[in-house]
Amino acid sequence: MKYLLKLFCTLTLVLVFGSCQNNQSLPKEPVDYVNPFLGTDFFGHTFPGASLPNALVHLSPDIHTEGWTYAAGYNYSESSIMGFSHTHWSGVGMVNGGEILLMPTTNNKLQIVPGTLEDPDAGYRSRFDHGDESASPGYYSVKLKDYDVNVELTATQRAGFHRYTFPKSNNSRIILDVGHQIGDMTHNELSELKIVNDDRIEGVKAAGLGNVYFVAEFSKPFLYYGTFDATYKTPESNGSVFPYKNAEVGNKIGAFVQYHTKENEQVMVKVGISYTSIEGARANLHKEIPNWDFDGVKDNARKIWNTELSKITIDGATDDQREIFNTALYHSLLAQYISQDVDGKYFGSDGQVHEANGYDFYGSFSCWDTYRTQHPLMTLISPEHVNDYIKSIAAKVENYGWLPAQHFLNVYGEAMVGDHLIPIIVDAYIKGYRDYDVELLYNAMRKKALEFPKPPVPIEAGRSGLQYYLELGYTPVDKVTESVPNTMELAYDDWCIAQLAKALNKTVDYELFMSRAYNYKNVWDPKTEFMRPRKFDGTWLPELGENRQEIVKEGDHSYYKYFDPLLVGRRPNRHYTESNAWQYIWSVQHDVQGLIDLFGGNRQFIDKLDAFFDMSPVITPPKYVGVVGTIGQYVQGNQPSHHVAYLYDYAGQPWKTQYRARQVMREMYRPGPGGLCGNEDMGSLSSWFVLSSMGFYPVTPGSTAYTIGSPLFGEATLHLADNKTFTILALDNSEANVYIQSATLNGEPFDRTWITQEEINQGGTLQFQMGPDPNKQWGVEKAPPSMTTKL
Repeated sequence: MKYLLKLFCTLTLVLVFGSCQNNQSLPKEPVDYVNPFLGTDFFGHTFPGASLPNALVHLSPDIHTEGWTYAAGYNYSESSIMGFSHTHWSGVGMVNGGEILLMPTTNNKLQIVPGTLEDPDAGYRSRFDHGDESASPGYYSVKLKDYDVNVELTATQRAGFHRYTFPKSNNSRIILDVGHQIGDMTHNELSELKIVNDDRIEGVKAAGLGNVYFVAEFSKPFLYYGTFDATYKTPESNGSVFPYKNAEVGNKIGAFVQYHTKENEQVMVKVGISYTSIEGARANLHKEIPNWDFDGVKDNARKIWNTELSKITIDGATDDQREIFNTALYHSLLAQYISQDVDGKYFGSDGQVHEANGYDFYGSFSCWDTYRTQHPLMTLISPEHVNDYIKSIAAKVENYGWLPAQHFLNVYGEAMVGDHLIPIIVDAYIKGYRDYDVELLYNAMRKKALEFPKPPVPIEAGRSGLQYYLELGYTPVDKVTESVPNTMELAYDDWCIAQLAKALNKTVDYELFMSRAYNYKNVWDPKTEFMRPRKFDGTWLPELGENRQEIVKEGDHSYYKYFDPLLVGRRPNRHYTESNAWQYIWSVQHDVQGLIDLFGGNRQFIDKLDAFFDMSPVITPPKYVGVVGTIGQYVQGNQPSHHVAYLYDYAGQPWKTQYRARQVMREMYRPGPGGLCGNEDMGSLSSWFVLSSMGFYPVTPGSTAYTIGSPLFGEATLHLADNKTFTILALDNSEANVYIQSATLNGEPFDRTWITQEEINQGGTLQFQMGPDPNKQWGVEKAPPSMTTKL
């Protein structure tokens, strides 16, 4: 008997040990290398919660709602949570979102306000430890210390799913705070909610970017319930609580439900969201989460993310590099948000409900950020979505009667300088994505480039300073805010229009817009060798006076009186957009050769470029908060610098591009919460890394060319349409071996510093031989294409 018992125990240990060994040897999947906390510290402004690619719902914890630091609601440095809301923007500087917050509690006293970071006990927020917190694509969990409640979140495209594991308690509650919002919570329209029965609440949140409709269903019927209005909260009062009241209207309203729970009892809540109606929210919820299978929804989210993240595979990378790369790819794929319900209905810019037939409608385009990196990356790895982006823009033009610029949902003010839906459209068209009404879009961009809008489209939706740009060929500093980048970026946008005009055989328009594409030269000052603010009368803004920050006011317009190339000023006085003259001099993406010629040739251009990277990173106050991630005056944390490391390729010294591109990847991208050097801006920082780590970068969206840098990994493979693959091999690659010695494309010698979308899409292998020292002959004679012919 003892022998049999001993044998049984031995066999059991072998089976258990073997099982453990097998589990340990299971290969990691792409999602296992993603860290959703990356970028949640400092000013990355990412959120760690549960969401899918191209989703409407982004369900995540909120820690604080006021101030730029908390633009995404979450910051890793804090230690208490307000609750879990369903809308968040990925990495933007805009303080907005946070609609429809839920929070489970178990305290004896019902609290209807969240309390503060300094005093969590003043409200329903709870302390937590990062050791009790975890996240992976499509899933988030945390233990709420104050309530002994374990929270789990997952999501579909249009619905959030909560699972709360309660302790034994007669005071287990779930707070539904409709008044909660990241940023300003004051609106003229009032929110509404209705407790429909003992397991469903529905309503509408009047939000800053449009109404958010919701339907929340609970897995366990309420024992008690009621509403509240926190408008009347005072230091002496807990506000107005209304037990058994089933409806509420106001700005800071909400509801509570209460249960008796047993130890480890789970209560689930699923919440559908819509921008069109409560009926739309209900349809979204019932279509996407028809039952109470939380683990099934979680597992499906993991499968979806594994498929998306498998579009690029890498080898020859450390675990830290895999975390950085896969998380960057995750953020890139997260960036575009659909806005339509499951039946295709969406809320249009004309205030009416429309229907997207046969495509997904994308309601927001943070295009000043994303046109440079995120959208070009999507043309390589997400061809199934690119036409839908452009169809969405076409629908906005039809609904709005005008081509918008950067916008979120239906707020169509010109939020940033330039007109950058244009390069997104043109880049897609030039790269072969053409399943939309291109004539409608072409006419819209042409009209916007030549005239101002007429009612009902507000004048603010037109190009800033257009009348001066047409008359003078530049926008004057004494008339237009951010006059220098306004001129430079409109010149680039006009070049993009010219490329589309050429493709559509519109010869007269092509010549018109090509001539305007040279307007950047009108703000070039050969004396200082900067793009310098210029007045309406043609004179340059004077150089530094005694008070470099003195402000001139002319009516409603104001600007800094003197030209200081290191000044990063603040709106409305600044001359450059979130940058200074050193950082904006390079923003001639469409005509780098023309810029080289202005300097007098390659040597002078490179001298200036070297100085840019080597000089002190000090800038002149008042500092813009986004100036982070610096190498000299180069600022990786802000978009105008993103292409600058690649400009050496145009001037005959590609080895310096190789060095600088690798330096930026090494120094500005790290694992963990503090791993981003600036706010993510809807995938733009992350997409820069994804592209650069493969060894190329789109300096000029609207062209099919990618400029060669220095591949970070031994191998990277793009999984393209039609089962094709494009592989980048870097032989003898290492941290020291950053320089290209030689290259082949599909076995043939490759000695130019650019490659085209067509070559990538054909599939094949681009192979680099890497080494520790520059090869000063490779690629020096074959610069990337530029508008101006090389002298």
